[in-house]
Amino acid sequence: MNDYENEMNFEDRILETAYTAEDSETEFSLRPRTLDEYIGQEKAKEILKIYIDAVKLRGDTLDHVLLYGPPGLGKTTLSAIIASELGVNFRVTSGPAIEKQGDLAALLTNLGQGDVLFIDEIHRLNRNVEEILYPAMEDFALDIIIGKGPAARSIRLPLQRFTLIGATTRAGQLTTPLRDRFGVLLRLELYTPKELAQIVTRSAGILDIPITEDGALEIASRSRGTPRIANRLLKRVRDYAQVKGDGCITLESASAALRMLEIDELGLDNTDRRMMETIIHFYNGGPVGLETLAATIGEEAITIEDVYEPYLMQIGFISRTPRGRCVTKLAYEHLGIPYQPAGASPDQISIDE
Repeated sequence: MNDYENEMNFEDRILETAYTAEDSETEFSLRPRTLDEYIGQEKAKEILKIYIDAVKLRGDTLDHVLLYGPPGLGKTTLSAIIASELGVNFRVTSGPAIEKQGDLAALLTNLGQGDVLFIDEIHRLNRNVEEILYPAMEDFALDIIIGKGPAARSIRLPLQRFTLIGATTRAGQLTTPLRDRFGVLLRLELYTPKELAQIVTRSAGILDIPITEDGALEIASRSRGTPRIANRLLKRVRDYAQVKGDGCITLESASAALRMLEIDELGLDNTDRRMMETIIHFYNGGPVGLETLAATIGEEAITIEDVYEPYLMQIGFISRTPRGRCVTKLAYEHLGIPYQPAGASPDQISIDE
């Protein structure tokens, strides 16, 4: 499989947590506007509510905020809500989009008092660009070098006090100097089926889709704890209910639609099952190195690590060891394959990275 085909498969996957072109059609209209409308993440909401109320009482600026956790959990939405609750402007960009120091300087100098600057995928900021963030975050100033050689001189340009909100799926890749400049660090957790059912019901109401409580819970339970996936599945199930039923999403129509999409009761699709079956049948349940596994199933190693593995590890189906990936007994049982301990058969040898 070539890189283009691999990329196409990655983008077409319905359970992909990354933002896609399809999501842009409806996700903006489904986003809540206030903390009260925002479902789930109760601990993060409680903390933010206190900080926002305190800042408004003092007439101060909110400290810089770092939101981290798996993709699709609502980091961008929560950032927009923070700006809305503070009553300030909201500016959005991403780490890869800021290529030069001048790009970031232009953003910062155009911020008003108390405005919120949101940088998605902040871990992918260019290191040279990141350096001018340090004085901006700490002293609300830009250090600019004018001229070259012996005639070069540095001037400090004051900025309005602002709030930087950074979002990342890889907090461990942030440099220590940048991470230390955030005063508020919040981890967003995967949602429970009950919380996702509330989100599905709310989204169905906005999109004018008739849905029963059981139908919403069925979609929620197969959404891998991620609102973005839940909203995507809602649209697919709606299509099925309109064509094969009376248009109302019930438990029966939702189950049939998701069965047609080959998404099982735990939210696993063909790709997840194929990866686990490959480890079981080719490598006796593991351990197998990441690069070897990627070559065997025809996927990029980073795709396996960022997209497929996290959920499988969270539900206890795959474990990481110093020698590679192993499939657990729970996965054998789910796949209906007789269990044998990882690496039990001596006649097949796993290749370790």
